[in-house]
Amino acid sequence: EGIGFISEEFELGPREIASLAYHDIFDYPLNLGELIKWQAGKKFALRQEKLAINKGGFYFLQGREGVVLKRLLRERISSRKFEIARKIGQILKFIPTIKMLAVTGALAMSNASDSSDIDLLVISKKGTLWATRLATLLFLDLIGIPRRKYGEREQTDKLCFNIWLDETSLAWNKKDRNVYTAHEICQIIPLVDKEDTYQKFLYINSWVKDFWPNATKIEKIEEKKESLGFLAKALFGLFSFFEPVARFFQYRHMKGRKTRETVTQKKALFHPTDWWVV
Repeated sequence: EGIGFISEEFELGPREIASLAYHDIFDYPLNLGELIKWQAGKKFALRQEKLAINKGGFYFLQGREGVVLKRLLRERISSRKFEIARKIGQILKFIPTIKMLAVTGALAMSNASDSSDIDLLVISKKGTLWATRLATLLFLDLIGIPRRKYGEREQTDKLCFNIWLDETSLAWNKKDRNVYTAHEICQIIPLVDKEDTYQKFLYINSWVKDFWPNATKIEKIEEKKESLGFLAKALFGLFSFFEPVARFFQYRHMKGRKTRETVTQKKALFHPTDWWVV
């Protein structure tokens, strides 16, 4: 409803202008609260020559009025897609070795287009990443949940598990720490979060505050000895037992298809341009 408001020019500070310029890459104007949340940090190259406009409660760069309507339309689209993701979380939380499942990418910012997929991050229990991945994907195929597979062009509303991390390998490589990756980490929305894994992930990657100091609250979580019941121990033992086999067959399946993906024993990053330098 606010699109019809009169535009006003504002002289924001260099850190706010830098944030607007960054989010403009994604056609994403900011409201006042978001300007504070996404204020640029000390590692930004700051420039003041751009002029900010306030229209209907949204701030954007001069000449970019159209991004307000685009954002409002994408928020409606994202609401529908996020409901799909939420339901998937309710299903996958029963896989015992999934410690965290989170929405990433454009959907996490409610900025998804109609044709986009649903990007997800999974953190698995220690030593079970590849068994967890295999069990998760096979289970989704079995119950008929559409997911994006290698080489597929049609991606609308399909699940895309593009980041898999072992709980002992959560820190981002120093060479890949940049403004874009920091934003992606700050914007993720957990769907499943067992034993404060989300906060552990943020704490280990607290370098993100160099780029976005206000974007997320980071707290140190006290390590507690995990208490497992008989069934949980048995299932964990089963996943651990099959981990080498699951890793071998998935490595073999990926052989010859890899481009810039990062695939190790404790980390699998697919579609790496999503999390690397813009």
